[in-house]
Amino acid sequence: MRESLFETLVGLAVVIVAGFFLVYSLSQRSDAATGDSYQLLAKFPRADAIAPGTDVRVAGVKVGSVTDVKVNPETLRAEVKLTVSRSLAMPLDSTAKIQADGLLGGNYVFIEPGGDPDNMPTDGTGVFEYTSGSVDILRLLIDAVSAAGGGGDGVNDSGASTEGATP
Repeated sequence: MRESLFETLVGLAVVIVAGFFLVYSLSQRSDAATGDSYQLLAKFPRADAIAPGTDVRVAGVKVGSVTDVKVNPETLRAEVKLTVSRSLAMPLDSTAKIQADGLLGGNYVFIEPGGDPDNMPTDGTGVFEYTSGSVDILRLLIDAVSAAGGGGDGVNDSGASTEGATP
């Protein structure tokens, strides 16, 4: 009888903790997730680590999220659908950029507002004219190390061997 009561209390505690997590996660949703938002489209040359649910930020503040990512078969560019809070009007010349959230963090979409007096439409047809894709940090590090160390592979830029050559 004592074991049964203990197991029941532990089960009840687990359910209560799960309920607190559910309430917390629902309270952290942005305006974009509650339906008070509009959709925009951004076309990037690269969209590394961008997936549905990725943050969309303006001035470092989350204002929406990514809803869809796909490759356009004609242009071979990544098309990213974003939802943005309806309380924000995006100027026509705004820029959408993919930025890293720290060296080891994931990526997010950063919207840099432009200065155009006209705003993007809020009926779901707005498209960013200016975009900047993600940067391959690993490739940058490899290129920097290769440039600093001279590559060390014994082959110059023309493909000829540098073994035994005098500088």
